[in-house]
Amino acid sequence: MTAETAEGQWARYAAEGVLLDGFHALKHALRFGARVPVALATDRRATLALAAELAPDLVGTLEGLLREVPGTTLGALVPRPHPTGVAALALRDIGASPAAPDREAPLVVLDNPRNLGNVGAVVRLAAGAGAAGVLTTGDVDPWHPAAVRAGAGLHFATHVERRPVAELPDGPLLAFDAEGADLRSVTVPAGAMLAFGSERRGLSDQLRARADRLVALPMRPQVSSYNLATSVAMALYHWLARPS
Repeated sequence: MTAETAEGQWARYAAEGVLLDGFHALKHALRFGARVPVALATDRRATLALAAELAPDLVGTLEGLLREVPGTTLGALVPRPHPTGVAALALRDIGASPAAPDREAPLVVLDNPRNLGNVGAVVRLAAGAGAAGVLTTGDVDPWHPAAVRAGAGLHFATHVERRPVAELPDGPLLAFDAEGADLRSVTVPAGAMLAFGSERRGLSDQLRARADRLVALPMRPQVSSYNLATSVAMALYHWLARPS
């Protein structure tokens, strides 16, 4: 029986697979239990050496998984190959909703975000801070390859899902707005949602109406705003720094 080519194996999973673009995305996805049926590298030996340096816990897994392909092959399969020369496909496991009643960590809600890089950066922050997940509203797919690339594969370390505002889970919703109460005076309740408006338009009327409280980030006068990832980072740090 003829062994399946790397191109054939990639084609078999491309429709349902999540693109892991680069070594770090593959590393994080594997560490957090993603099912990765195909992984390619333009220099297998160099990739395994990188794993030995940065992810020794995954060397054995990668030895059995990585297939070496020419750069032209990888370039034909991936629109913009990562500088590490690594690409893989992971199978997304939707899993259980993060809205379970016993959830205590906050959910981050991005209301109609427009920039995929910002979505990925927020997923990375949420995973690192131990948030319960990231929910997005609007028409942007938070699992788009550009968002997964910006998130370095950490979509598999937290819950990431798109939902309409009307289908957000129950629980207190703190929406960030310049007219709100100073965050430093606010205690983030267990199971809260922390909602942030789009980069240009801010909070939608629908989400603002759903909010239990408006909250503002402290900011020097005459400075207009922080970027989205910075705002989320400040809010999550405030939650992490709460008294135990």
